[in-house]
Amino acid sequence: QVQLVESGEGLVQAGGSLRLACVASGDTNCISTMGWYRQAPGKERELVSAIAAGGGTYYAHSVKGRFTISRDNARTTMYLQMNNLKPEDTAVYSCSASPNVGPGLDHCNEAGYRGRGTQVTVSS
Repeated sequence: QVQLVESGEGLVQAGGSLRLACVASGDTNCISTMGWYRQAPGKERELVSAIAAGGGTYYAHSVKGRFTISRDNARTTMYLQMNNLKPEDTAVYSCSASPNVGPGLDHCNEAGYRGRGTQVTVSS
């Protein structure tokens, strides 16, 4: 199967920057679109950004222009560069991947994959 492990946890002041990384291991042929979700205390989990296998990207309105998502050519590592961080960006950020489909991929988890998350704290 697939394992997703995040790194880049940190505490920064407002206006600062952090870079999160998500490394995929295992049967990475099972991975299609990858994305970053976040969940702040007392709030619902929200999709922050996503990147498709072909390179297309999505950003939530709240982070557009400040965050940049990228993925290496092997599609095993995904990054989230976060600039001009705000206190409202404080949350647990988790990496996720939707399953790839096609011949020979029936063993992939149709529910997709998710990492355990990493804490980002932005102080005012």
